[in-house]
Amino acid sequence: MVTKFYQHALALAFAVKEINEDLQILPNVTLGFHIYDSYYDAKMTYRTTLDLLFKSNSFLLNYKCTRQKNLIAILGGLGSDISFYMADILGLYKIPQLHPYLQRVSFNNSAGDTVSFNDQKEMRGGFDVVHMVVFPNRSFERVKIGWIHPYGPQEDEFVFHDDMILWHRAFNQLTYGALVPGKTDSTLVPSFYSMVSNEAQQYLGILKLLQHFGWTWIGMFIHDNDNGQKFLKTMEALLFQNGICTAYRQKIPQRIHLDNFEEMVEITAYIDVPLMDRKTTVFLLYGESVTLAQLRTILFMQDPGNKLKDSFMKVWVMTSGIDFTLPFLQRSWDLDFFQGAISFMFHSRELPGFSEFLEGIKPSKTKDQSFLKEFWERAFDCSFPVPGKEIEKNEMCTGKERLQDLPRPLFEMGTTTHSYSIYNGVHAAAHALNAMLSSQSRQRVFRKVKTFELFELQPWQVCPLSVCNEQCHPGKQKKKKEGEKFCCYDCVPCPEGEISNKTDMEKCFKCPEDQYPTKGKDDCIHKTVTYLSYKEVLGIILASISISLSLITAHILGIFLKYRDTPLVKANNRDLTYILLISLYFCFLCPLLFIGQPSKVTCLLRQPIFGINFSVALSCILAKTLTVVVAFMATRPGSNMKKWVGKRMATSIVLFFSLIQVGLCTIWLGTFPPFPQLNVHSVTEAIINECNEGSPVMFSCVLGYMGFLSLASFFVAFCARRLPDSFNEAKFITFSMLVFCSVWLLFVPTYLSSTGKALLAVEIFSILASSAGLLGCIFFPKCYIILLRPELNTKDQLIRRKD
Repeated sequence: MVTKFYQHALALAFAVKEINEDLQILPNVTLGFHIYDSYYDAKMTYRTTLDLLFKSNSFLLNYKCTRQKNLIAILGGLGSDISFYMADILGLYKIPQLHPYLQRVSFNNSAGDTVSFNDQKEMRGGFDVVHMVVFPNRSFERVKIGWIHPYGPQEDEFVFHDDMILWHRAFNQLTYGALVPGKTDSTLVPSFYSMVSNEAQQYLGILKLLQHFGWTWIGMFIHDNDNGQKFLKTMEALLFQNGICTAYRQKIPQRIHLDNFEEMVEITAYIDVPLMDRKTTVFLLYGESVTLAQLRTILFMQDPGNKLKDSFMKVWVMTSGIDFTLPFLQRSWDLDFFQGAISFMFHSRELPGFSEFLEGIKPSKTKDQSFLKEFWERAFDCSFPVPGKEIEKNEMCTGKERLQDLPRPLFEMGTTTHSYSIYNGVHAAAHALNAMLSSQSRQRVFRKVKTFELFELQPWQVCPLSVCNEQCHPGKQKKKKEGEKFCCYDCVPCPEGEISNKTDMEKCFKCPEDQYPTKGKDDCIHKTVTYLSYKEVLGIILASISISLSLITAHILGIFLKYRDTPLVKANNRDLTYILLISLYFCFLCPLLFIGQPSKVTCLLRQPIFGINFSVALSCILAKTLTVVVAFMATRPGSNMKKWVGKRMATSIVLFFSLIQVGLCTIWLGTFPPFPQLNVHSVTEAIINECNEGSPVMFSCVLGYMGFLSLASFFVAFCARRLPDSFNEAKFITFSMLVFCSVWLLFVPTYLSSTGKALLAVEIFSILASSAGLLGCIFFPKCYIILLRPELNTKDQLIRRKD
């Protein structure tokens, strides 16, 4: 005998008592009841069902041998299999015949719930999500933390308050349960009505619970019967569709007789519960009302000394049919392994007056004491006096023991879900009988929405995990492990330029163009818009150098204008010198167009102005060098070069070569002009506000043409460096062009490998360095003579040096 289940019989008696005392229902009709034991066995269930129908000590099939009272309804067993065994017999004899009226039953019970059936002959209602708090005295408390309400608003269909849960100190158990009928077609058993809600809602509740906490790697324990197999098949398919894997499955034998310890030891010896498996922390348990007691036996066999209970880091998820109960042999055992359990239970409420009814149950107050005395002896571990048998005084039952003093695993004073279902079943049958007797159908639908009070418990300190491997944190993505289930995977860092901002992401993704990944690759940061500004150090330095060199050039031009009539200035073609200095002056100012926020005007002008100014400067140098060469050649006897000596040739050279560059720039601006753009690709952490050159080909032509002029000037100057002329500049020009060509040869690879501010800095440096090379190599020696050695700036001195 499982003492806790005695409450089910008392709930039946309480409901019958209420109905018989209620003058509003079944007037002049008195209800009674018989209780039969199924012994958890199909054969005995058939036997007792036939005994119920024909009521004979040695019954004859299809014959009533004794006087019968009218049988109006039969309440089935705790498990659906027992109920269907009974239905197989009852269906043959069309007993009972209340089902047409049961279908239309609708009433409010004493707890305020509406009792009615849906089209599938299942009781309308739902499931309560209950948190189990286990106490050291082997008792426990149920705390309602949520519900499944399939007939309510969609947003209230599944509600779960995880902040109400108090875990075991090593976080332990979460329970969940359901009865899975072996037969669901109501046409097979038309008189069969279920006093519990549709199981499909419970499946969805399990799934949502697992998803709520991210549990994707679970173990499953199922009762070894047809219902267990159906549950396993249905649940595994549902879990697979939603990315949840089962680490393993363990079957619990269908029949473990809890009063036979030797049999329990023999059967459970081959069952393994992975107590120390750290990877799987969630167990889904499906079974019947005594499954927990069976599982407790299995755990006892693996850990007889209870040494692992404090470190048993498992979360049990049990189905609604499972009850927290301990049989007689386990009465001294604790339930610490199931601390913190959450159970999906059929919806129930406390029945008014039921606790008082239980408190009044005493063996001395019952006429037929045999059944109650057996329960009493089992519950309180005592014995009633028997004539001729000696009993120790401390082992004797007094009949004054109180049911409320028993631990809850042995007996509960509150209304259990099974007792609540029995109570509703009796009242449903009574209302159907009342409707049949009055030949009318009464439907009374009342809806009372009441809020339930929750215990104020501390929230979870740590939410337990149950996954095949640790979750892939943000910044990583999944990579499937070969040969293992899809729930098992490696976590690999995101590729460069990609992020994952959630756990367990299948694939990383790129940030928007205006954002870039963090160092941990778990978020995107907005890029800053950058350009070479006058406000930053690099921009200030380059602008300062540019202005300083332009001022130096202007000062040198002033010196040459002041001393324009001296032999040194006159001997080196004053007009070309002035043009060269003016072009160098503007070359030094060109970098100012490269600094600052790019605009349409600055992008349009900066490269053409730079190219044209440099072309003019190089054309002047080429003209100077060619003038010296032609002048020397004209001094030879019979030479025809005298007609080329003069300012006309030099001016023509400058104009010709400069106009070629002007033509190239005009074509460039007319076809593919430069324009400002935001470059989001070159630099990872910034958006570069830059000028797009429009046509790389035309830009290359402009630079290439300057390279051609510089090489031509270098070649002519190198050839003319040894000509016998005191004022021959070829040596200085040769060196200046060597510096110029070296700078721009280094510029090309550096420019191509640079981006953003570095690219502009490279070009500005090249402009300033090459221009400074021309200015220093050509004009500094002359300024030295003009300003510091004026005695050398005379005609006599020049003639003397020539001689």
